[in-house]
Amino acid sequence: MRNREQTAQRILEAVGSIIENQGFEKVGINAIAAEAGVSKMLIYRYFGGLEELVTQYLLQKDYWANTDIDDINREAVGESIKSMFCRQIEQLRNDVTLRRLYRWELYSNNVNIQQLRDKREENGCNIIRMVSALTGCSDTKVAALASILSASISYLALMEDQCQTYNGICLQTDEGWDQLVQGIEMIIDLWIKSFHE
Repeated sequence: MRNREQTAQRILEAVGSIIENQGFEKVGINAIAAEAGVSKMLIYRYFGGLEELVTQYLLQKDYWANTDIDDINREAVGESIKSMFCRQIEQLRNDVTLRRLYRWELYSNNVNIQQLRDKREENGCNIIRMVSALTGCSDTKVAALASILSASISYLALMEDQCQTYNGICLQTDEGWDQLVQGIEMIIDLWIKSFHE
């Protein structure tokens, strides 16, 4: 069983290596098998096929599907929320493979992609309920704020490779992203402050 897990992980790492070094268009069963040093049949046996394998890889790497609800500090909810969005920015900006996979997800729709979306949705809703309970703000309002912020971060991170500036903010520099983080923190601070007025 341990050998199977190690081999499956090696196959998943091969997917990431190909996407990062050669681009998503070079991902195929033959290339993955060669990179991982396994047979094509083993990939089909472990993952079912290419789409299932790529989806599994994305599910393993996706930020919101894997964010731990325990990351929310009950005594510092606002700071915990800021930290979550900062980690989303950090992951997307530092992981070219993940950005390429997110672009792929935008034009793919199959059972495997739906599995990823369901996991992301389940985890996100759990976080929203927790924040709602801790702040007294309704689930719907927390969900709206979280959706706007997380979608904005995803969009801008995906645009970074193709678009130098957005509303005068340089997306290709740390300074530009620091400016965006300051905006996110201001929104969250104002939102938290509204509970105490």
